[in-house]
Amino acid sequence: MNKLAYKIASLIKHTNPEETSSIEVMQYALNIILNTMVIFLGTFMLGWLLGNLNESIIFILCFSSLRFLSGGFHLKTATACNIFTILLCTLTPYLITLESNLVWIINSVSLLIMFLFAPNPDKNAQIQPQWYPMLKKFSIILVSLNFFIGSAVIGLAFLAQSLTIIPWKRRIKS
Repeated sequence: MNKLAYKIASLIKHTNPEETSSIEVMQYALNIILNTMVIFLGTFMLGWLLGNLNESIIFILCFSSLRFLSGGFHLKTATACNIFTILLCTLTPYLITLESNLVWIINSVSLLIMFLFAPNPDKNAQIQPQWYPMLKKFSIILVSLNFFIGSAVIGLAFLAQSLTIIPWKRRIKS
């Protein structure tokens, strides 16, 4: 994916050298865009093949919306992230069905995690700390909406995303 992003960035730079950013900046942005496209397209295709396209779409939209607001843990490579996310978004709603009382429990767990740890942005996100209270508030509101909706798929998406914001490793103070 990195090579493709580099080729596209180089082509853009060659086409308009004066009015474009550096190749490195464009390559970084294109990597994010291309990896996101791979995840969405892979989820749509696998969801369609498994016969749970609607659930997969709901899962990925809810998971990614909450992730945008709350941040979370990243895997070491983009390939690992792509594969894991595609499988998570398509297999979780396919393999797990929940009764309504369990939806309330997972909503409550997700909400508690948001209260305690949101947001936990990636170190590269460069989000100013003054925005943290608003991000926390919107994360809490988003998770709370599923108490009214009562969707198992949405609840599972929020729970999966909530688990990624817990700081499992202790931070070393220097």
